[in-house]
Amino acid sequence: MDDTRTLLDVKEYPDTEVQKDRVLTLEEWQEKWVSRKIGFHQEQGHQLLKKHLDTFLKGENGLRVFFPLCGKAVEMKWFADLGHSVVGVEISELGIREFFTEQNLSYSEEPIMEIPGAKVFKSCKGNISLYCCNLFDLPRANIGKFDRIWDRGALVAINPGDRERYADIMLSLTRKGFQYLLAVLSYDPTKHAAQTTEERETWMALI
Repeated sequence: MDDTRTLLDVKEYPDTEVQKDRVLTLEEWQEKWVSRKIGFHQEQGHQLLKKHLDTFLKGENGLRVFFPLCGKAVEMKWFADLGHSVVGVEISELGIREFFTEQNLSYSEEPIMEIPGAKVFKSCKGNISLYCCNLFDLPRANIGKFDRIWDRGALVAINPGDRERYADIMLSLTRKGFQYLLAVLSYDPTKHAAQTTEERETWMALI
């Protein structure tokens, strides 16, 4: 990773103590999908990713791209259609199934033997693999390393107490010369819940 960091429109609030002990369970995340509280999903894809896509890809072909907490992000199909391999992880099986259905992709599913109850869903072309499990249980030895990571709000969604561990996992999944793009929310934790999507979204590119 180069040393260049671009950070746009970020507001910093001093009272981070307000959210440091926040915990949202996996069951609560799954319930968001069932109750359709998925305002974080963007049906047309992320506009800032579209804007910076050429910079992100650098004209390279056959990249491996990782989507943490992928939901049913339409960008996964964008990358697959461009000839890249996509791997995502998502706790909601409903979200994963909706992705394949809405993108008109045939898929298979199989259990992940190392993780009781977990599954991996694969497109029939083999260029998209989505793991349905807790991100912290992800079998990293099996999924390999990645050239690109597109983190659209995953860092925001992770409970604050788990963010250092999350960062360690992300770094462990990267190849030399990787690109990491991160979209976060700029919000005042004294006024909004941590998962709010009401505030302006911020673009951070670690390039």
